[in-house]
Amino acid sequence: MSHNSVDKLVKMANQIGKFFVAQKHPEGVASMTDHLRKFWDPRMRNAIIAHVDHGGAGLDPIAIEAVKRLQTRAGAAASGLRPGEGGADG
Repeated sequence: MSHNSVDKLVKMANQIGKFFVAQKHPEGVASMTDHLRKFWDPRMRNAIIAHVDHGGAGLDPIAIEAVKRLQTRAGAAASGLRPGEGGADG
């Protein structure tokens, strides 16, 4: 994805984060994660995850946390495991 496209995703994520930051901390992050999962195209999600993997420049803290949770859910789904099952933690 081009640099300009990533900039647009960062702007969008921050706008969404500004809406959800009004909720209490854990609920706001969870709601933003759910929003990204439901309404963002998989290519958009993959691009913002990659951006966070490379430092997440420009993203607000709530957006970074939401994307990290999105990444965790995506990894668990890809492995076929639910969080807490198998692996080192279960």
